[in-house]
Amino acid sequence: MPAADEHPRDDLMRRRPHRRVVLALCLALLTTATATACGSGDEEPTTLRVLASSELRDMEPLLDDLRRDTGVDLEMEYQATVDAGNGLTPGEYHHDLAWLSSDRYFQLRLKESKATAKPLATTTMLSPVVVGVKPETARALRARAKGGQVSWADIADAAAAGSVRFGMADPKRTNSGLSALVGVATAAAGTGSALRAEDISCDRLRGFRTGQKLTADSSADLREQYIAHQDRLDALITYESELLSLNAGGKLHEKLEIVYPKDGMVLSDYPLLLLDPRKREAYDKVADWLKSPSTQKKIMERTLRRPLGAEVRRDPRLRADIGNALYFPNQRAVVDQLVEDYGDPRLPTAHHVIFLLDFSTSMRGARVASLRSTFAGLSGADTSATGKFVRFYQGERITVMRFGGRVLAERDVTVDGRRDLDSVKSFVAADDFDNSTAIWSALDHAYRKASGIADDHPGQPISIVLMTDGENTSGIGPKEFRRRYAAQPEAVRDVPTFPLRFGEADTAELTRVARTTGGRMVDAGARSLPDAFKEIRGC
Repeated sequence: MPAADEHPRDDLMRRRPHRRVVLALCLALLTTATATACGSGDEEPTTLRVLASSELRDMEPLLDDLRRDTGVDLEMEYQATVDAGNGLTPGEYHHDLAWLSSDRYFQLRLKESKATAKPLATTTMLSPVVVGVKPETARALRARAKGGQVSWADIADAAAAGSVRFGMADPKRTNSGLSALVGVATAAAGTGSALRAEDISCDRLRGFRTGQKLTADSSADLREQYIAHQDRLDALITYESELLSLNAGGKLHEKLEIVYPKDGMVLSDYPLLLLDPRKREAYDKVADWLKSPSTQKKIMERTLRRPLGAEVRRDPRLRADIGNALYFPNQRAVVDQLVEDYGDPRLPTAHHVIFLLDFSTSMRGARVASLRSTFAGLSGADTSATGKFVRFYQGERITVMRFGGRVLAERDVTVDGRRDLDSVKSFVAADDFDNSTAIWSALDHAYRKASGIADDHPGQPISIVLMTDGENTSGIGPKEFRRRYAAQPEAVRDVPTFPLRFGEADTAELTRVARTTGGRMVDAGARSLPDAFKEIRGC
């Protein structure tokens, strides 16, 4: 109660200032909160320019969530992965970040440039490059494979035989195509380690390549083209995620069975690269958001790529064991040589090889037995992992000549099945040996044969494999051969000769003819004849 001499109104007046203070504080807090809330919504997000692999277009629906959660907006520019890697030059970056399906090729260029600073990289998801195969084809592959486990060698062998026709993106431009090519070539080398220059031989992938009937400049384009042409194909080589998406899309007449080659796969890890160090704070926000379990789950559900770590329970379709990842070459020159040897998948693969075989009497016995065994291996008898890569392949054109003091016989074969391969073996099994050796006359005859082939099939690759164990004893000499060779049209002079020497053959002269024609000599005495033959056949 107020004192007797105080009026109730006076008490109210004394208490009002306190109420005004409280009210003012409340209004201030409300104003601050409102301003803060409005500011967070009205602020412009941080924008980062990103050079991205074209297959990452499927991440676009998640980028709105990224902007909302982090305040970072990614401005994406898409290119094929290898093209993107070639466009990233240290010190001349035009983007803040790069987000590639794989940065392995770019890292090789970076190593070559001797750049002092390497971009920070964060793995964001995973997907191996594997093989999707129609069920009937998959059953046939497993039936022929050792232990029922299909390898890259089995795929290459079936492609060479014409029983697997596949689609694969262009390895010159795409990571999926390049990764598949590295996988096949590594298996062909049989070393179990990263490819070296000496492991690459131009004939080892030719049979595999004959099976490629479809290509594209991106994995997304490849997927759409496969849907359009699926009835004439048996398989598709691409990312696991692409194959799973295809199977779930409802557009296939037959779902593809995913084959994880037992000799290993190249794993894509989709690294996010920081190109501009000044954008580190925004980069960290993006990287942390992408690696968070909630985002990893969304990525898996949307793209069917494998999440990082064990925090996210994998979709049952992503639980297949992918074994050990294959090593990627550690030198750019090796990758470039591999791609060059594979050639343009859009061009025809038909090749004509002329085998010039010495059937002088010195070849009797162990030498001709080794020669026949080699041709049997090329005809499919060699079922070793590396042997499957060098067999005669579907559509390959072969001329086999036996010579002594003259050309004894010759046979032309276009490989189109078992009968053609048996024809080659029976031709080499003949016993019409001769007492003399006319190496240079026989080689001149082979070049005249090459001239006729070049006239009938302009632009077709031709090569000559010369195998001899002795010295020239009849016919023209090396000087006269070189004179006749020099008089040939340019298309014929472009045909290389690969001499395969053993016994007493003149090393100096054979080396000289190899250099003159653009080939190279191989000494069979330094290795087994089958291995030497495989090294140069069809190169």
